[in-house]
Amino acid sequence: MQPQESDSRHPRDGLLRALSLPDATFLVVASVIGSGIFLTPGRIADLLPHAGIFLLVWVVGGLLSLAGALANAELGAMFPRAGGDYVYLREAFHPVAGFLVGWLSFFVIQAGTVATLATGFSAGLAELIPLGAGEQVALAVVLVLATSLLNYYGVRHGARANNVTSVLKIGALVLFVAIGFSTGRGDVAQLAGRAAGSGAITLSAFGLALSPVLFSYLGWNASVYVASEIRDPARNVPRSLFVGLAFVIAIYLAVNALYLYAVPLPALRQTANAGEATAAALFGPVSGTLVAVLVLTSILGTLNATILTTPRIAYAMALDGLFFRGVDQVHATHRTPAMAIAVLALASLALVVLLRSFPSVLDYTTFAIVIATIADTVALYALRRSAPHRPRPYRAWGYPLVPALYIAANLAIAGNMLVQRPRECGIGLAILALGLPFYWWFTRSGNPAPE
Repeated sequence: MQPQESDSRHPRDGLLRALSLPDATFLVVASVIGSGIFLTPGRIADLLPHAGIFLLVWVVGGLLSLAGALANAELGAMFPRAGGDYVYLREAFHPVAGFLVGWLSFFVIQAGTVATLATGFSAGLAELIPLGAGEQVALAVVLVLATSLLNYYGVRHGARANNVTSVLKIGALVLFVAIGFSTGRGDVAQLAGRAAGSGAITLSAFGLALSPVLFSYLGWNASVYVASEIRDPARNVPRSLFVGLAFVIAIYLAVNALYLYAVPLPALRQTANAGEATAAALFGPVSGTLVAVLVLTSILGTLNATILTTPRIAYAMALDGLFFRGVDQVHATHRTPAMAIAVLALASLALVVLLRSFPSVLDYTTFAIVIATIADTVALYALRRSAPHRPRPYRAWGYPLVPALYIAANLAIAGNMLVQRPRECGIGLAILALGLPFYWWFTRSGNPAPE
């Protein structure tokens, strides 16, 4: 049966199409630009002590992310529903495949990301204002609850807050770059230099550097999770992915060029926060505080975007009877997935309290993110074979080669993580396996069957 426009949404989906193309685009921008652009360049420069190759790896990371976005654009336009990868895997393979990826995305990737952002904000603020360990945890809890409440009261409230923080962070970064280059206190020659005494850069080092780069680009698929709330999703879901990612690539390249202009490569290799080091070099030590505030604002915007999009995964699963009862409820007044928002808040708070430290929460999520993005792209190939005549408002450019490059790059990263971070990868795989008994229980608990 060929789908018509009337059945593009789940028949029980009660959410409103309230998001415009700018709303969806800013969701992508806010989800991607967090703290990575400030905290990862030092590590990348250490692996790639050559300015040209340092910039090249950010271009390659952006192009690989674009390859993933091309696949998700086709899938999102085909299935403009809440839930993102849950829907694609379910349609491509079997409800159990969709459930497991949705389970992993919700409880490991997204709840872990919310906890990471909340604890990261608290840790960053503690560098400006004295906060004890207990106070940092309490602040992270308050942040999760407050942001969840904002999105509970309406998707437009969450979207407006996201648009404002996105404009602020983009404007601040553009000013940072423009004023930074205009000071004349850096050295343009450093954009083509290399660290003295560094040896030849190997393919292995380039691959290792790609891991934090790709992590810094993650979030480029944010709009697919709210596709059932985007107006004209067949056109605007692909556009939001491409326009949002284009903004991010341009900003990332400009900011990294400024880092090289301001900070010599040997110094950049030893830098934990490239943004603060660059500001100190160009504007003086007091400017480090301003950059720290920019980082906190950026994290806060990403936290809001994540809490806006993530509940739609659990909501979509619950519509099919594959999640806890009541999570498919839409608030009668606010038209938001109220119970799904509450479940995300509880899961995220558990991680904040149990895991505590920013690095441990971050390690907990990364491997799961890579696995889910691989599964998304594999679903594109499966659906091209199993549903060749299904309407595709957008068809992925470069198929089948470009999506294959994305899969290969992420498989290499996943393999490296299994070797380097076996405990964290094991936690993610264990939670994925834990989903199987829950799937069995949901399918036998009398919930509505998947359509």
